[in-house]
This record gives sequence, structure tokens and C-alpha cells, in this order.
Amino acid sequence: MTHDELRKLETRRRKALWVLANYIPGDPKAADALAILDDLEIQERICKPTTDKPLELTEVRDSVPVQHHQCIDIIFEHDIPQPWRERFLQASVGSTRISDGPYATDWHKFLSGWEAEMRHLEAHRAMRHELKLD
Repeated sequence: MTHDELRKLETRRRKALWVLANYIPGDPKAADALAILDDLEIQERICKPTTDKPLELTEVRDSVPVQHHQCIDIIFEHDIPQPWRERFLQASVGSTRISDGPYATDWHKFLSGWEAEMRHLEAHRAMRHELKLD
């Protein structure tokens, strides 16, 4: 997958996740966002990344070192493996940072937020599955 394709995919994912956050699991208004997220997962499976399998969240959390810079902690973007770097960048649009890199607190907030978003997404999918069985 090219960098441009990855950026577009993660932009669509981020927008769909933001929309999904507004709905409780089972709300029919979430259907469009769920369809987009389902489609993106299919695209990811079809368009295998050029590198090895992407790291899982816990592996990414452990692999990105925090750097002490003057009086704050930062991370270097180049230390974040793809597709996580692009996911973080999309979620961080408009965030403040220093020229050397984003604040480590923003990175940790993103990782925690991602976990919560994935739990919320799975709750929507489980509810959708339950509703189809009835």
C-alpha cells in the first residue's frame, strides 16, 4: 500500500470513528460509519502492506521510545511504525507540538483512545450481529 493510499484509508477511518463515537451500540444511525469501517478492513486485507504484519497495539506501545527534550517528553514520528504513524497523525490533526516531535502525552492519549474506540466499534458490531439474529 502506498503512503498516499494509507493516508486516505486512515483519513476515512478516523472520520468514521468520530461519527461512530456519537452513537450507542445498536443505533441504526451508526450503519453508514460501520459500513465504512467494515469496507476499510476488507481493503486492508486485500492490499497487503509492503512490510510485515502491522504491530499490535501493545507492541506499538512498547516499541516507541519517549525522549526527554528540554523540560518535556516527546516522541519522534519516525519511531512509530506504519500504519500506526498515520493513524496517530490523523487523530492529531490540529494538536500542538514542538518542531522535534509530538508530545509523549498526546501519543499515550492516542493509544488509550484507540483502545476505547476499538471496544466501542466491537460493541457496535456485536449489537449489529445480535439484531440480525432476532
